[in-house]
Amino acid sequence: MSGKLKQIGLITMGALIGAALTLNYSAIAEREPEPLPIEDLRAFSEIFGKIKSDYVEPVEDKKLITEAINGMLSGLDPHSAYLDAEAFKELQVGTQGEFGGLGIEVGMEDGFVKVVSPIEDTPAYRAGLKSGDLIIKLDDTPVKGMTLNEAVKRMRGKPNTDIVLTILRKGDSKPLVITLTRAVIKIKSVKHKLVEPGYGYVRVTQFQEHTGDNLVAALKDLEASNKGALQGLVLDLRNDPGGLLNTAVGVAGAFLKPDQLVVYTEGRTEEAKMQLSVRRDHYLRGGEADYLKNLPAWTRSVPMVVLVNGGSASASEIVAGALQDHKRALVVGTQSFGKGSVQTILPLNNGTAIKLTTARYFTPNGRSIQAKGITPDITVEEATISANEAGMELHESDLERHLANGQEQTAKPEKPKTDKKDAGKDKSDKKAPFDPAEIVSKHDYQFNQALILLKGLHLLQQR
Repeated sequence: MSGKLKQIGLITMGALIGAALTLNYSAIAEREPEPLPIEDLRAFSEIFGKIKSDYVEPVEDKKLITEAINGMLSGLDPHSAYLDAEAFKELQVGTQGEFGGLGIEVGMEDGFVKVVSPIEDTPAYRAGLKSGDLIIKLDDTPVKGMTLNEAVKRMRGKPNTDIVLTILRKGDSKPLVITLTRAVIKIKSVKHKLVEPGYGYVRVTQFQEHTGDNLVAALKDLEASNKGALQGLVLDLRNDPGGLLNTAVGVAGAFLKPDQLVVYTEGRTEEAKMQLSVRRDHYLRGGEADYLKNLPAWTRSVPMVVLVNGGSASASEIVAGALQDHKRALVVGTQSFGKGSVQTILPLNNGTAIKLTTARYFTPNGRSIQAKGITPDITVEEATISANEAGMELHESDLERHLANGQEQTAKPEKPKTDKKDAGKDKSDKKAPFDPAEIVSKHDYQFNQALILLKGLHLLQQR
């Protein structure tokens, strides 16, 4: 087991790398090669030769082979991809919590770039990009016909340079034209606040290398601010696109008992089969200090509510599913994204790599989240949702060629329902102005409902 766990490694949830991912990082194992399909390879060779001899312009061999590899991987599912040397390097840097770009998680849909989730405190977030937005033009260049990697490269660039995005948004009659200024994205992955005496709020925006340490520091600070143990805690995973798998285990471990199962994975190879529990060798790498060692005892018993929505994906779904299965917390909000597959990074000898889907992950009770997501114990819609916005949340099951759930015929998550008397009424004017310095808004309906639930749970515990 420990040998397998050492292969858990880097994942980027950074700007414009792709839809939310959960990654292993592995060397290519020495296995008996599969027999090659000779007739198909002959057809490939013939097509390669025809392009070289008859295409309207000369094409380099390297470009043809690279595009063939791109097509082979992107045709499998939305998350498998070929990483050239630049993309591979950027993926490795992204987990440090600092990278360049716009700050959006994206995938490909109908030939357009589709926004999965804007990352908090980034240019995309401040500009108001939303889950489900379709990017149809980059500056003056149409996206149609580009691969995701090509679109990503156009959106990258030096900090303080501008790019114009043309966006189709459901419910809007005309495309939106938004100018964004590229920036070095520095993500603060854990935010916290003592919202009132006895009740704390912790928001995890991404699962990075130091998120576990930052979470423990936040919990200790809440205890100090409260001058004692909390009576209730809200863990906010809304619009958290995921991150490092081992960090997700550590975050869940802050609230579960030692040795409790957090997640397991199933794939075709032995390396793809793992069971990850609240054990230091499952959430730490190398000689890292055990950040859970000196955690206050109350964190494993305090009443909890976990907030999720359609932007909660991958590692955030692992945490929510584990806490739900162990009956450690109530999950509140709307159906999560449904990213329940593991991508393994396989480095190649030329400095490039392939990102290959190698496994599905399962909650402790054996639920596959792939293309289904986490179903809240209590569904609470956003109060500001309008009839135009209803149903525009993007989920894994909406993506082309998404991996099947593996357990059942997957139905798409139910779309939010609007009250008939409110149909057609846009209540977005009731939304408080955006304040990037605000940890959690007093106008946040889902959070306020979570706080009410926590107070009720605390009263029940006192009986």
